[in-house]
Amino acid sequence: MICHEEADTEETVTCLHLTFYHPCQEDKMMFRCLNFCKREQVRADEVAKFGRDSTICHYNLLDARVSRIQFSLQFYRKLNSSESCFEIKNMSKKTKLMVDKTELGYLNKIDLPWKCIICFGDYQILAETQEGEAVDYFETHLHLAAVPILQERCLPSLQPIPENSFSSSSFSSQGKNPIEIDENE
Repeated sequence: MICHEEADTEETVTCLHLTFYHPCQEDKMMFRCLNFCKREQVRADEVAKFGRDSTICHYNLLDARVSRIQFSLQFYRKLNSSESCFEIKNMSKKTKLMVDKTELGYLNKIDLPWKCIICFGDYQILAETQEGEAVDYFETHLHLAAVPILQERCLPSLQPIPENSFSSSSFSSQGKNPIEIDENE
């Protein structure tokens, strides 16, 4: 019998929740190789790769327009901190990767925000990090979205309307470029 003082404490695990969306997912089934059923453990020293090539990428997207390796995620701990983070790197020479409003070119990398939207082509991925204590591995939990993650196209423009009551869309419809003026003029 194990004494309660000697029993290992259960440590929490950092989990990266990824919700995938593509407008043609029902027709083309590009997500059929992803495991949406359960959490998967990934060793901390492994790089999680997403792309078309199933021999290199653990997270395989079945779409000829996706790069062999589209992007990678690396788990790490911040220096002098117990905080765990993920670093995202664009591995595609042809397609730019958007992380929220930051555009990443080939081999560019940044820290993945705790909650963000990753976009490339028509793909939208909502990434949410759930903090944990484990240092040897992390988990991924994949979800499938039925509706677009980005709803910007459905929302009215949130651009401010200048005091002269003309919106910037009325200028662009006339084929003119907006003119920057000092508000004191």
